[in-house]
Amino acid sequence: MKLSKEIKTALLVISGIFLLIYGFNYLKGESIFSNEAIYYTEFDYNALSTSSSVTIKGNAVGKVSDIVYDFKTGKTKVYFTVDPELKFSKNSKMRLYETGLMGGNALAIIKANDSELAKNGDFIESEIQPGLISSLKSNFSGLSSNLDSTLRSADTLLISLNTLITDDSKNGIKATISELNTTLKAVKDLAVSAQTMVDNNDNKLTKVIDNFNTTSENLATLTDDIKQVELSKTVDNLDATLLTFNTILGEMEKGKGSIGKLLKDETLYDNLEGATKELEELLRDIKLHPKRYFRILSKKEIPYTGNEQSN
Repeated sequence: MKLSKEIKTALLVISGIFLLIYGFNYLKGESIFSNEAIYYTEFDYNALSTSSSVTIKGNAVGKVSDIVYDFKTGKTKVYFTVDPELKFSKNSKMRLYETGLMGGNALAIIKANDSELAKNGDFIESEIQPGLISSLKSNFSGLSSNLDSTLRSADTLLISLNTLITDDSKNGIKATISELNTTLKAVKDLAVSAQTMVDNNDNKLTKVIDNFNTTSENLATLTDDIKQVELSKTVDNLDATLLTFNTILGEMEKGKGSIGKLLKDETLYDNLEGATKELEELLRDIKLHPKRYFRILSKKEIPYTGNEQSN
């Protein structure tokens, strides 16, 4: 079947009109083939644009399709579409919130926990979530006053610092810097004097260092000699001597040996005490009657009396 030029022209015009309508709706974010459900809400002002996102729990489920100003009520009606698979309550809230610092806004579905499902064309109540920008705008007056106070404090600080710098009195910074320079100069002169003293006594310092090195070497040699002494054998001999001495003391404690018997045997002690007493009496008698014991001096024997006492 051969089409005439008129029919081809008509088909071309109709196709062009269809493509124009489709492209216009596409640029608006709408699709003429979409079966998405349409709902609407109202705000006191408009902060959205067509194609603004509609989300639920942070997930995009739709978009704003149209924005209309109602001259009777003075409110802005916002129509939006969502995926038909999404089911939510008619008593849910449409929350207007900021999506970023650049001022973009979107709608979020805050679902209600009931079974009264929203139908195509239903009205959903709205609410507004304050964002960072709006909070800064509401608090800008306070920030401004605080900033003004801060600037005043900074200005006072700079004035005080400038006064301190330009102060020529002894309490000023110039006087402090001058005193610091004087101190640094004195330190420098002291360092020069010390260097001069070191240079003038270089030979003496060298000798002192050499003597110190010699003393250190001698001390090291002495230390090596001490290390070479068989201290372990000396300690062993001392230990053996102490052990023997402890053994002797133990024997004495047990009453063994002459010294042990002397310490422990009371009979021997009594005999020694008696012998000592008799020896003492003998010496006393010799002192009183020497002729009795030295017969060469006396021809007559003097009898012994036990009751004689010394004067």
